[in-house]
Amino acid sequence: MRKTLLFFSFIIAAFLSSCGKDEEITVDANAVLNFSKDSVLFDTVFTSIGSTSRRLQIYNTNEKAININNVRLAGGSASAFSLNINGLASTETANLKINGTDSINLFVKVNINPTSQNLPFIVQDSILFYYNGKKQSIPLVAYGQNAVFVNGNTIKENTIWDSKLPYIIYKSVTVAKDAQLTLNPGTKILFHGNSTMAIKGTLIANGSKKDSIVFTSDRLEKMYENESGQWNGLHFYPESKNSNINYAIIKNAVAGITVDSLSATKNPKLLLSNSIIKNMQVVGFLGYQTELTAFNNLFYNCGQYLLYGVGGGKYDLKQNTFAGYNIDYVRKTPAVYFSDYISNTQAGNLAIELTNNLIWGQLNDEFVIEKKNTLTTISSSIKHNLLKTLSTNYNAGGNIINTDPLFVEPSKFNFNLNKASAAQNKGLDLSSNLYFNEILKKDLSGKNRIFPYELGCYENK
Repeated sequence: MRKTLLFFSFIIAAFLSSCGKDEEITVDANAVLNFSKDSVLFDTVFTSIGSTSRRLQIYNTNEKAININNVRLAGGSASAFSLNINGLASTETANLKINGTDSINLFVKVNINPTSQNLPFIVQDSILFYYNGKKQSIPLVAYGQNAVFVNGNTIKENTIWDSKLPYIIYKSVTVAKDAQLTLNPGTKILFHGNSTMAIKGTLIANGSKKDSIVFTSDRLEKMYENESGQWNGLHFYPESKNSNINYAIIKNAVAGITVDSLSATKNPKLLLSNSIIKNMQVVGFLGYQTELTAFNNLFYNCGQYLLYGVGGGKYDLKQNTFAGYNIDYVRKTPAVYFSDYISNTQAGNLAIELTNNLIWGQLNDEFVIEKKNTLTTISSSIKHNLLKTLSTNYNAGGNIINTDPLFVEPSKFNFNLNKASAAQNKGLDLSSNLYFNEILKKDLSGKNRIFPYELGCYENK
């Protein structure tokens, strides 16, 4: 019996010793917690008032226990999210202990009404963990309104998007090589922060004067209406071909449109028409050794350039208005810039055809073409444009140099022309152009062009 008692005493002592070791708490600042996810995404598309939960596992891989002094939602009681730890629902918990080499489950719940127009399309918060003198956070993301949510998807077959619900791009969407994405009139594509549309196939965005296609940020509050840099922009890759953007508004990105190669077909790589590109943090159109066919477009309010085409390429620009007026930036670069050069290993021939365009702005030199490589050629046909430039190369060809076009109200971004404008009735006849009946016959606002035309995208008649 005595031996039996001694044996059980030894077992109990060992058990207590083990528990004591397990309960020892480390305060080492180098001890960290690990999580099953780096963010918690609620990707359910809600159709009515609803709630759903996600599990987040918290791992303590250290030998000793960690005491989390405080776990809370950054948004507090106003958050759309709530936490459930050890069966207790709240927005905050104190002194949560996780033993060494152990883990616990934390459940996150969201309650939203996706039919409420007062909510943003994406509802965000974060869980904050305070322990051992430091803080860790886990982002929470849920969809706040009814929409079609696209999270890093690749479109691999011909697809049509319509105007029934907006499309929210979270992270990215890619149009794969040989696939075509068609956007019907009125389609709205809203991009979450730092997201991108990558076109490796074909984009057909064919809006109308009544129902433009909109590419913009998902922040629709008034204070973000003209805020630049909210998403990355549209990027057309070398594999892309035969893309068409007509009657679109592209705004509030870093670089509105980026194209980085020449067309591999007889058609333009990108035909851009009747569109407004505005409020870009860096540039409206960014071209690397590429080509652009652009008619009837309005570019304004971009941080550095409205159009930046380098490394050579082909540009056919007619009846566009490039208005170098900025609200939020002190711009020191020309509104429209072309060059044959990118680097010592990247240069190419440059062909530019500019007809009936209007390039004006707040700087003395808003139109620049530079040749930097001795092995390339630059060919240009620059006729019947109004240009603000320090160069004397464009004084012929019916161009109007350094004469104010008299925009109606440029401070409010109204770039229609005053009746006394020097750009009135100075346009070259384009009726024989391949795209005349399809595009150039009307101006950006839908007015018929009557020869002699005004310069730029707006007709006064």
